[in-house]
Amino acid sequence: MPRNHRVFSLSLDNRKAKLVESKRRPGRYELSVDGIPQSVVSMTDPTELEYAYIRHIARAIDAAAEPGEPLFTVHLGAGALTLARYVEAARAGSPQLVVEFEPALYAAVIAALPLPAGADLRVIFGDARAVADAELPGEGRSPSPALGAEATDGSAVDSDWVEAQFTVVDLWDAAVIRHRVASQEFYRRVAARSAADGVVAVNLLDGHPFEYSRRQAATLGTVFENVAVVLEAEPTDDEGPLSNVVVFASDEPLDIATTPDLLGTPRPHMLHGGRLTSWIAEARIMTDADGTDSPDPDDPIWD
Repeated sequence: MPRNHRVFSLSLDNRKAKLVESKRRPGRYELSVDGIPQSVVSMTDPTELEYAYIRHIARAIDAAAEPGEPLFTVHLGAGALTLARYVEAARAGSPQLVVEFEPALYAAVIAALPLPAGADLRVIFGDARAVADAELPGEGRSPSPALGAEATDGSAVDSDWVEAQFTVVDLWDAAVIRHRVASQEFYRRVAARSAADGVVAVNLLDGHPFEYSRRQAATLGTVFENVAVVLEAEPTDDEGPLSNVVVFASDEPLDIATTPDLLGTPRPHMLHGGRLTSWIAEARIMTDADGTDSPDPDDPIWD
């Protein structure tokens, strides 16, 4: 009898999430929502990363602290915890925090693909914007009433998201990023919760002329001192396909910009400094009042 490689199929507010094991590569699992791949995990080797953009973020994580040194990492959007598993494999015992909107999906993923024993990972269930907007110590303002977060042990929390050394922003609603978690106001809250030398990595999907990504880079540039963009696609190819774009930001110089060899080969396109300024050009920053959702891959403009 053929082996059943389906791990689970879960309904989430009129959407369907599936976690499926590869038939050809046992131990490799893909999480999809409405047929759109969200995460790929190797349970045999969590440092084996399927997608190039994930590898770029992982290399930046590698450079954020000395090898093996604990690194407080925050993941906005859990998926199948690909990067959280990577951090645990590379820096065992690192404190990590996940902000996840779908408790049922998180529970199903953890049940199917448990984290290693001893992993120090906490989760806040709630809307990432509400969590970001919650009061920080010393701010003297009321926390967001929408927070209502709970830790994995069921205890109420205000937020454990303080002094993050590395923050991954991977907040997809199926194939779209909503503008409320891509605005200047949102990124200011991310910055307020980051360490002085903290790094933020934002995963996007875009294509030429990269209007959305250029606006995101411009927006992050109003919040952080240093911004760099990593593109898989040729920046000037007006017939190129949609591809992942990763925007890195920090108040300190970015290692991936100062040491581009970190990204390995084949080398993606790196934009920073004057080249990034030229690429951004006149792109408008995104605010809560003047933001847009990310491009929908199914939109006819991409055909």
